[in-house]
Amino acid sequence: MSALVSGPIPAAVAPIIDANVNLVAGPGLPSGFPPRLDSELAWTAASLAKAADFILHLSGDDIAEVNTAVAHYKTLDQDGDLVEPINFPLPTLGAKLEQLSRDVHHGKGFSVIRGLNPASYPVEDLSLIYLGLSSYIAEQRGRQDKRGNMLVHIVADNSTKLTAEHHRHSTKSITFHNEEAGDVVSWLTRSTAAAGGKCIISSAYTIYNVLAATRPDVIRTLARSDWPFALPRFQCRPVIFYQDNKLIMNFGRAALLGNEAHPRSKNLPSLTSRQVEALDAIESIARAAEMEIQTQAGDIHFINNLAVLHRREGFVDGPSEKRHLVRMRLRSAQQGWAIPAALEHEWGRAFREQGTKNWHLDPMPDFFFPLRSQPN
Repeated sequence: MSALVSGPIPAAVAPIIDANVNLVAGPGLPSGFPPRLDSELAWTAASLAKAADFILHLSGDDIAEVNTAVAHYKTLDQDGDLVEPINFPLPTLGAKLEQLSRDVHHGKGFSVIRGLNPASYPVEDLSLIYLGLSSYIAEQRGRQDKRGNMLVHIVADNSTKLTAEHHRHSTKSITFHNEEAGDVVSWLTRSTAAAGGKCIISSAYTIYNVLAATRPDVIRTLARSDWPFALPRFQCRPVIFYQDNKLIMNFGRAALLGNEAHPRSKNLPSLTSRQVEALDAIESIARAAEMEIQTQAGDIHFINNLAVLHRREGFVDGPSEKRHLVRMRLRSAQQGWAIPAALEHEWGRAFREQGTKNWHLDPMPDFFFPLRSQPN
């Protein structure tokens, strides 16, 4: 049995992720887990070499449809968060977006819409476009934190030490992970950094296939219910699930190991050496198979948060070039996957709980006074 170590993927494993190599599963997979996942979701960067495989370029006619939809919505006198396909009509582009939704949920698991120029729109219109286009991909929008923020602004902020170390505001690199909730994670790039900050993703299905062929014991470790997650609440559960003929992966290192912004309490259980090895195995294989997308201002990314991991490289802002992403968590009633019971709590908090929903169109401080400076 070949050994997986942290760092570069071992030479014995690297050839296995080539799409042309047939994987042969080793013994010892958990009960019910398949020897191989034959799916479009099991991709590598080499198998998706053409941008046409994952980028929807908006034509001039598409942009005209979007602008017409914005003008139409403004005549309805509705709040922006109520936008949906029926009141944001896109006669031709809508069909392309519906196909994109199928691809995100049941195809390769990610896509990019490209062609918007953020500088052409006031922030209200740009945000309406983002919500309107994404409603064709997945119509339900989820809370992203306990404050009820529906739009999260990912920008560098070193105003305090704690803020600078938070993953939303840090300029440091982040390892591969999933968001705690959301079938689909989406972000609009309002502006890019002076250097770095590419979108980097990798397939959980490819990771599984490599491990099934080489280290089934690591899959057994990942499928155990003894992983001591600390964020957003303490919970012991698996990292991977297999149900309805679908693999689901959900984890983040910060929730398991802590970080500078969220140090792990000494009262919580520590990971075992096998669990640390399993996390290192995921990272090694994910990096060997990763897809890098050079993000442009105006890009809207959609990734299947159940089957695709994402990470961030470090970045540097300039005097005028400052990275600014706006993130949403999404779910589709029709296209969405069944959620494992161990993840239901977080999905429920995001999509089903009633309460405050904050739609901040620009970054806000953590503690703010929700007062109006102007009358309605």
